[in-house]
Amino acid sequence: MAVDKYNIVETDEAGVEAATYICSDAGQRIDVIRPEKRTSLLGQLLAIFLPAGYPHSVTNDYMWYDQTLLHPLYLQSPCASKGLTMYLPQDSLQAFSSSIAGLLSSRAVLEGVGVGDASASPTAALLLSVLQDSTGRIATILFAHKLGTALEPECKMYRLAADIFNDTAMVLDCLSPALSKVPRVILLSFSSILRALCGVAAGSSKASLSAHFAKWGNLGELNAKDSSQETVISLLGMLTGSVVVAYVSSSMATWTCLVLLLSVHLATNHAAVRSVSMRSLNRQRANIVLSNLLHDKRALTPDEVSFEERIFEWDGVLRWKGSAPIAKARIGVSLRCLLSSLAPAHDVTGAISDENLVLQHLTRIYSLESFLLWYDARRKVAYIVLKEQASSRSQLKAWALALWIAHRLEDGHATGATIDKIIELLESSLIEICNQWDDCIERLKAAGWDMDNASLETTSAIRIRLHAEGILSKSNI
Repeated sequence: MAVDKYNIVETDEAGVEAATYICSDAGQRIDVIRPEKRTSLLGQLLAIFLPAGYPHSVTNDYMWYDQTLLHPLYLQSPCASKGLTMYLPQDSLQAFSSSIAGLLSSRAVLEGVGVGDASASPTAALLLSVLQDSTGRIATILFAHKLGTALEPECKMYRLAADIFNDTAMVLDCLSPALSKVPRVILLSFSSILRALCGVAAGSSKASLSAHFAKWGNLGELNAKDSSQETVISLLGMLTGSVVVAYVSSSMATWTCLVLLLSVHLATNHAAVRSVSMRSLNRQRANIVLSNLLHDKRALTPDEVSFEERIFEWDGVLRWKGSAPIAKARIGVSLRCLLSSLAPAHDVTGAISDENLVLQHLTRIYSLESFLLWYDARRKVAYIVLKEQASSRSQLKAWALALWIAHRLEDGHATGATIDKIIELLESSLIEICNQWDDCIERLKAAGWDMDNASLETTSAIRIRLHAEGILSKSNI
């Protein structure tokens, strides 16, 4: 039977009603009803710089980190019709202050190379530019090779470190006019290296943060809108900076202005990075979450952990519930690294003595696991060797075991840490962790953690393969 009247509701990306179509008179008439406009003209203008579907298309911490100078807290909220809610986020201030500070440092570099001096050589200035560019490119290659794997797990740390590198480079640029020719060239070359480090760290960490913010898989659009935001902020900073450099000319005024701007830049960037609540478990977040989970049976949420985690943390340190470091852990190391902690290798043959048959004990204890773990009680270092089939969850399980063992030894539950006692501790601790691991995973998933994204390794992945007859094969990279 035909329906004489029916409605069709049209929504936008965020699920907000955009129009209602009312079909009547057996479909011969269609009325279009549009909802009352809820955003002001300013809100519509600012929407150009925001991802489609904002704020529903991004995580909650995006609005405290992004780079819009003024933007609506909720473009489609009921309160928007009464008055647009806005704020001044930290990252806008840091980008604005950095643009002005950059103009001051650029002026100092131009003074150093002799702009305004009739005796200055254009060729010398060109060669200096080539030297700076060359050292920067070489530094980019080396830095990416050395720390490329660690940039994603520690994206918050490297995002702040990038600005520290850049601000230090600005300070060096402002110092350069006071030096003679040779020291000035060395100083400016080092400044170029710092900017190269900033470029690698900032680019990689921003990619990881953008992937975290994009809830709807809108990574490309989010990056495009971020570029638009940066363009506006940089333009405002350059316009303001043009006025500043015109009036700030003395050395004292320049340094006062520079220190003030860089202080605002770093303080606001630190606050912006602190506001991000990552859902992946890197080493530090794993320490906080697992120690609370194993001790209190309480799974902390990403928001709760973000308040406790440090921006800069020692690599591989193990902490129990935010306490002082109790040990270190190295995950994804080669088997040779683990064996070298037992005895030094032979100078000629490279063979390693294993009189206590530690490797045989480890292969037996961890026969059903995707890793091998040994704890060096003398150095307080846990060595974790991953097998070929190691998954994200098995890596997290290995880290939890290393943390639990270090905690037990720190509390004195294992006295006289001989090799035999360490082996017994490894076996008993594995049983304890296995008995509660499935429940731990479910609690972590319920708390909002991403269990399928491994963020514990900060070096190139090394894996081992165990043959069926129990003989270890060569390490595979």
